[in-house]
Amino acid sequence: MTGRTERRLAIAAALVLGAVVVLANARLLSVAVRSQPECREAAGLPPARPAC
Repeated sequence: MTGRTERRLAIAAALVLGAVVVLANARLLSVAVRSQPECREAAGLPPARPAC
């Protein structure tokens, strides 16, 4: 492999890895937002959200 080919391969691998990290974080964020508890009090504890 030439130096130019190796450089292109390294850049492509870095871009793919970066995209995987961004997508994984987006997935974790979407799951966290969707799993927010409902507005209700349980056993005298304060509400889950300040707006409740």
